[in-house]
Amino acid sequence: MSKHLADKRAPSDGGRLREFLRIDRGGSERIWDGLRQRPEERAESNRRAAEFLRIDRGAEA
Repeated sequence: MSKHLADKRAPSDGGRLREFLRIDRGGSERIWDGLRQRPEERAESNRRAAEFLRIDRGAEA
C-alpha cells in the first residue's frame, strides 16, 4: 500500500531557514540587548528581600 498524498512531502527549498537568517541578520537583536542590559529599578521597600536573596546566593557585602 502506498503512502497517502498528505504523507508525501515535496523537497524543501529552504524557505524557513532563509526567513530565519533574514530576521537574524536584520539587527533587531541590538534593540533587545539594550533592553536586557538596562538596570532594573527596584523600590526601596524591596531592599530587604534583595538583601536576603544576596546572602542566600552566598555573596558578601
